Amino acid sequence: MNSENQPTNYPALYTLITVFFFWGFIAAGNSIFIPFCKNFFSLDQFQSQLIDFAFYTAYYIGALLLFAMGNATGKDIVGTWGYKKSIVYGLLFSALGAGAMIIAVEASVYAGMLVGLFIVALGFSLQQTAANPFAILLGNPKTGASRVNLGGGINSLGTTIGPILVAFALFGSAKAVSDEQIKSLPLDKVVILYVVVGLLFVGSAALFYFSKKVPAGIATEPMEKANKALRTLVIMTVLLAVMFTPIFQSYKSEEALKIERLSKEIDQAKETAKVARFTEEGLKNHTAAISQKENEVKTLKVPLEQSRMLWLSGALLVVLGGILFSYLSAKKNVNGWGAMQYPQLVLGMLAIFVYVGVEVAIGSNLGELLKLEEFGSMQSSDIAPYISMYWGGLMIGRWAGAISVFNLQGSKKTIALIVVPLIAFAVILGVNIISGKDMKPLYYYVLCIFIQIIAFFLSKDKPARTLMIFGSFGIIAMLIGLFSSGTVAIYAFLAGGLACSIMWPAIFSLSIIGLGKYTSQGSAFLVMMILGGGIIPPIQGKLSDIIGIHQSYIVAVICFAYLTLFAILVKGILKKQDIDVDAIEVEGSH
Repeated sequence: MNSENQPTNYPALYTLITVFFFWGFIAAGNSIFIPFCKNFFSLDQFQSQLIDFAFYTAYYIGALLLFAMGNATGKDIVGTWGYKKSIVYGLLFSALGAGAMIIAVEASVYAGMLVGLFIVALGFSLQQTAANPFAILLGNPKTGASRVNLGGGINSLGTTIGPILVAFALFGSAKAVSDEQIKSLPLDKVVILYVVVGLLFVGSAALFYFSKKVPAGIATEPMEKANKALRTLVIMTVLLAVMFTPIFQSYKSEEALKIERLSKEIDQAKETAKVARFTEEGLKNHTAAISQKENEVKTLKVPLEQSRMLWLSGALLVVLGGILFSYLSAKKNVNGWGAMQYPQLVLGMLAIFVYVGVEVAIGSNLGELLKLEEFGSMQSSDIAPYISMYWGGLMIGRWAGAISVFNLQGSKKTIALIVVPLIAFAVILGVNIISGKDMKPLYYYVLCIFIQIIAFFLSKDKPARTLMIFGSFGIIAMLIGLFSSGTVAIYAFLAGGLACSIMWPAIFSLSIIGLGKYTSQGSAFLVMMILGGGIIPPIQGKLSDIIGIHQSYIVAVICFAYLTLFAILVKGILKKQDIDVDAIEVEGSH
């Protein structure tokens, strides 16, 4: 049968999109786990961000391993296994990770939880590599984008529901839990959550494996070799390990242990001051003793935090330097560099790195931001609606971005571009209200949705223009958030989700156009750069430990500035290659 006349295999497609839901559910749920773990395990902001580090670094390691195996054999490993088997393997691996999470939660070991999340995400890496091309394979290639976008819409639904269910598992449905009470919370519901998640992974794997409606999806296309690119990526990985090791070791240093001991003494002294009856002289001496210990902590902390920040900056330079070195070397001699000889791909790798990094960092640091007095002094148990709305903002944009797939024209398209985002907003409010959350503080966030709708009209489905407009939207939103407080600032930071919502397909389309036989390899390199979600949030977390959580959002401004610059630069690069940028369609979804 001619592939263009191939009907869509709907039973297989509906089975496939379940994995898209899992990716969104777990990733957004991490934004609730981060502030919870910070209080439960007495972590600093950087340590709490290691949840993102473990999760998104696994995507990079998984994609790198698949690329290395493909480079060694000259075959697309996932295609050789078949997309169906690859997804089954990925789901079973994620189930193994869920099992590791259960053991770690039972033992209350934070490092074990990080290992569990790493294994879950390794499985996701394999699933994601297989799922997007598999969706295109399940019907007419010309309508492949609509199937991928459907998966993206379901993924975004997972990001909206994930924070609500994870918050319920952590805090229950009772009244607000104070951050002081978190340490004494039982984790039995978290165990139940991951038992259910693990069973869903296994059940989905069985559904895929035994379903006769789901084809094997074997692809036998040869894989272009890129030995020099692989060598550089391996060296980058080793150097990243070198940069992060001293940071991890510093938490067991003599200075760090002394800071921990003094901090406990300060907390105990403050508690004593609340209940003990001091004479005026006694209270004065007690307060002076606390102040002395606080100064001692500050003296010890400043050089330690600066050293950690230096190593983190080194990790960022490893990524930027590695990619830049690859491109400059490929420019001199293309042999062995594969897709990295194309400037649009190299700049696009950095763009994906920055985009995933800023998308994750805004949401993951939001819980700590909302604890500030000028942001409402919220407890960790209060933040789920805000996290849900942030990740829901990505759903709003992706649902609106999928409208172009249906070839609506004129007034029908105009109406859809206005109505669909509002429906998505109503869905986010609805699922939160049903779960018992007070959403009144977020009703007026609809004003931000209208700004996004205007941005969609201005973008005209053109990827470079879309990226420029939404990148500028992100810069303005973050600057408003930085220079204000209260509801205005909260709305501004939440609008980061709206700004990020349509960026993945725009960056992807602009990065792989013109790569020819290296398109598949270029896509693999772009997926590796999900690594940004593991590097940028910890950098913002450590910056927060030094200058404060509110001020740390300068990281988001810099990220959106690069994404806007990428849109401008890539337009000029593609023009030189005689590629009509405006003819490129925005396809796919993260």
